Amino acid sequence: MKMLYAWEVNHLPPAIVVEQFWKYYEPEQEGREFADRLFMGTAEHLEELDRLIKQASIHWKLNRMAAVDRNLLRLAAYELFYLDDVPKRVTLNEAIEIARRYGTEESWAFINGVLDKLAQTVKD
Repeated sequence: MKMLYAWEVNHLPPAIVVEQFWKYYEPEQEGREFADRLFMGTAEHLEELDRLIKQASIHWKLNRMAAVDRNLLRLAAYELFYLDDVPKRVTLNEAIEIARRYGTEESWAFINGVLDKLAQTVKD
């Protein structure tokens, strides 16, 4: 999520965001590979993910959402629609926990509602 936020704010190419991000963090190799996969996949499918989020977030425009919420929804939507190896419930629970940590007091409920709608449309 931090890479997505940095990408949106700084308007840099995704590869540069990844390179700069890892100068400050040193995760285990597996964690880094998964984070890179999530970020690059989300960036690659951004238009479609935004369309899906718009459909699921009735009365909310993407540009009116808090940046943390918007990027967390994008990331979780990518996981739901493109990563078959991550169970839906895990994606939703992780997104809610991240929203509680980095979002506003109401973010977790908003994220939960939108992702629940999106999850219902994902083919098993």
